[in-house]
Amino acid sequence: MKPQKEPIHMNAKKEDIADIVILPGDPLRAEYISKKFLKNSKKVTDVRNMLGFTGTYKGKRITVMGSGMGMPSCGIYAFELFYFYNVQKIIRIGTCGVSHKSVEIPEIILADKVYTESSYAFSYNGFKENVVTPSMNLVNKIYETAKEKKLKIHKGTLMTTDVFGPYVDDDALMNRAPKDLTILGEEMESFGLIHIANSFNREAAVIVTAVDSKFSDVIVTPEERQTSLDNMIELALDSII
Repeated sequence: MKPQKEPIHMNAKKEDIADIVILPGDPLRAEYISKKFLKNSKKVTDVRNMLGFTGTYKGKRITVMGSGMGMPSCGIYAFELFYFYNVQKIIRIGTCGVSHKSVEIPEIILADKVYTESSYAFSYNGFKENVVTPSMNLVNKIYETAKEKKLKIHKGTLMTTDVFGPYVDDDALMNRAPKDLTILGEEMESFGLIHIANSFNREAAVIVTAVDSKFSDVIVTPEERQTSLDNMIELALDSII
């Protein structure tokens, strides 16, 4: 079955969406980014309060919008952005739990692989692999930009789950992962985004900020959390343009 001619979950006109997109999970974070970092920004979609905004950043037209939580929600918006709006590049920005003691709070992880045990990709188009690779062109650009900004960044594997790790037996979840993968962080959206992008032969990458860790008792203040998230946001914006 082919999709209908118009998107179901976005009410933007085709010309309202830029060909490059920053995709946080939280629609209110999208609004925050539009107000703080974009010029001449306007709201272009608000179906189910999943807000999206288009403006300019350093003279480059860009859209930022929320994706919701989990692969099903993120996958819907990734699909509609690629299919209906012909978006070429997406960088997901988000948060994650730490899965390896080398990562400290609130450092940034850049995914060069994403693993899942979910059947999401098989349900989508029969894809049977459990590891997907983001656009290495974008990955390399993000990594180079982070170094220029003197930001500490970890490049490695993320794990995308169908459940929120702190609410389940997280150790059992991690122990089922292939032993040849060194998983740095755990979250709920990235595999879905990367798989949809790869299926469209478009570019997508993921950077996430570590916000909780079983290896640390560090509690990040609201001010520190905001600073670290702003660093990630600026890294994504400077990399995608």
